[in-house]
Amino acid sequence: MSTAFALIHDGALAAGIGAVLYTATVTTAALTALLAPTPQRRRDARTVLTILLCNRRGNVTRTGDR
Repeated sequence: MSTAFALIHDGALAAGIGAVLYTATVTTAALTALLAPTPQRRRDARTVLTILLCNRRGNVTRTGDR
């Protein structure tokens, strides 16, 4: 039984680390989109944010699609 608890704990730890890394990535991309010195870098950062924050239900809207 302790093996099952260890696996659950390890899985929760891995999920937590993944969530922190994802949050750090999104935050970095958002700051880059706001503070980048060139318009091309800001556009690229917005594209990365669009990919990271896409709606997973199938109706994805990308920048420039109307």
